[in-house]
Amino acid sequence: MIEDIVLREANEDDLEVLLQFEQGVIRAERPFDPTLEKGEITYYDLPELLTSEDAKVVVVESGSKLIACGYALKKKARHYLNHEFYSYLGFMYTHPDFRGKGINGLVVDALREWSLSKGLTEIRLTVYDENIPAIKAYEKMGFKKHILEMRIS
Repeated sequence: MIEDIVLREANEDDLEVLLQFEQGVIRAERPFDPTLEKGEITYYDLPELLTSEDAKVVVVESGSKLIACGYALKKKARHYLNHEFYSYLGFMYTHPDFRGKGINGLVVDALREWSLSKGLTEIRLTVYDENIPAIKAYEKMGFKKHILEMRIS
């Protein structure tokens, strides 16, 4: 763990850096997903996530520099599941200089706390099957593999 870090709720002033982090997520995931469009794409409606009552976006700062982020989003579960809503975690990004130092664990912990405060006890995230380092990191935090989505083209 590194010293002098602060985890806080993201705000609109963070948007420019969050948009850069989003492109970092996309660059990291492109090798795992041949279905992503070429060129610059976006995954998230960040302005909406920053203002939604059903979402919590957090960032981690080291000094005055943003180094990590993530969000939790309240989602409606499928009608046949034993929970009506769940918390979906996404936009997990840590700057490469700070990876492997437990920063993502802090983000997940904060998002779990928010989820539980909203009564959301089912917490899910998605990760590419071939992204072994991410899978191992999430398993260390207590996540378990649940379902594997398959495709053909």
